[in-house]
Amino acid sequence: MQMNMPAPVAANKGELPMQTIENTPLVIASETTEHQAALPNPNYAPVRYNALKHGILSKLVVLPHEDRSEFDTLLAGLIEEHQPSGVTEMHLVEELASILWRKRRVLMGESATLNSSLWNVAHEKSNRSTVRASVPLEMGLSNDTHDLVELLTSSPEEIAERQRDAETDLEATYKAAKILRKGGTNAYKRARLALTEDSRDWWDSRVKEEEYPATAEGLEDFMHDVLFPIGYRMEKEARYQPAIRAQTLGEGVQAHRLEKLNRYETHLDRKFERTLAMLLKLKELKN
Repeated sequence: MQMNMPAPVAANKGELPMQTIENTPLVIASETTEHQAALPNPNYAPVRYNALKHGILSKLVVLPHEDRSEFDTLLAGLIEEHQPSGVTEMHLVEELASILWRKRRVLMGESATLNSSLWNVAHEKSNRSTVRASVPLEMGLSNDTHDLVELLTSSPEEIAERQRDAETDLEATYKAAKILRKGGTNAYKRARLALTEDSRDWWDSRVKEEEYPATAEGLEDFMHDVLFPIGYRMEKEARYQPAIRAQTLGEGVQAHRLEKLNRYETHLDRKFERTLAMLLKLKELKN
């Protein structure tokens, strides 16, 4: 039996005809269309992390007396290197920046500790064996704290001049001692004039202060007590300056004072490795 289908209802004047599923175009999103929809706005890329630039870590890790611009430069470099996508990756990048910033503090603390130790070695009287220990089998070396600092901070040219002056003083003192041993008329006067100008002025001041009599015997005692020991020491200090410098720097590196800093630095290194591994793994999973 044939059934008659009802005729379509006419649309009222001014109304659009009703569309059926047969005449409605079916739009199926292609893979390309979906990919384009997922892409971020290219104009958004340069500013997408501005809101995260000073996140929680950034606000806490930089102390008031530290230079925030230096930290910002470090963070910007890490962002450029790792190109974080999303809050989680950005947090990990910021964590890397905070670890490197704290490592910077460790190095500053190490420098401060070494400087403090060097000052103690160079100035404290309890460390008077530093110079002698630098050349333990050499006689005639003693530790004068003022001379030690001057010795360590002198240029090679100044050290060479110091050695020449010491050798000149010793040569003049030997000459004066020889005159006194030989004796004869005006031996004291001739011996005094044989000394260098600085040694002669020093002798005259000792005579004026009545520490020594202005005689041949007094001058001989002064040379034996003062001029020869100082001349020997200055000449040897100049000659062994590299060894003295190495000894002083070595004593300044007090390992027990750096132990806590070293442990903390190791902790930061491991934390950096773990954080970087997490960031790379997260990127890998997204790809």
